[in-house]
Amino acid sequence: MKNHYYEFTYILNPVLEEDKYKEAVDKVNNLITSNGGEIDEVDEWGLRPFAYDIDKKSNGYYVNMFFTAPAEAIAKLDRNLRIDDDVMRHLILKYDAKMLRYRELQKKNEVPSVFNITEEDEEEANSDD
Repeated sequence: MKNHYYEFTYILNPVLEEDKYKEAVDKVNNLITSNGGEIDEVDEWGLRPFAYDIDKKSNGYYVNMFFTAPAEAIAKLDRNLRIDDDVMRHLILKYDAKMLRYRELQKKNEVPSVFNITEEDEEEANSDD
């Protein structure tokens, strides 16, 4: 049973009480760990507005996490999240080799700059105004 690396973002219902957000996040974390997963990082983004209304709501509580788990755990996680009324939307991304290399660079704060902006470029941009 091979474990894969995943990024997982989900949106919780905004009408929950403040302490219920923590309970919902813990519930999802327990779903992952109880099915053989290992959580790398959990980042709670908090309440954010939507680009358009979802279920007549204009915002939601966003949570982003990274974890490793077997493929069987993803099917169980997906099924449980579809049933849970507190989770409005979710997205699970399986990382490939290139994404894993980028993630490792992110952890080390060594992500290369794709477009290096020099002082001359900045001066040019400001003079065009």
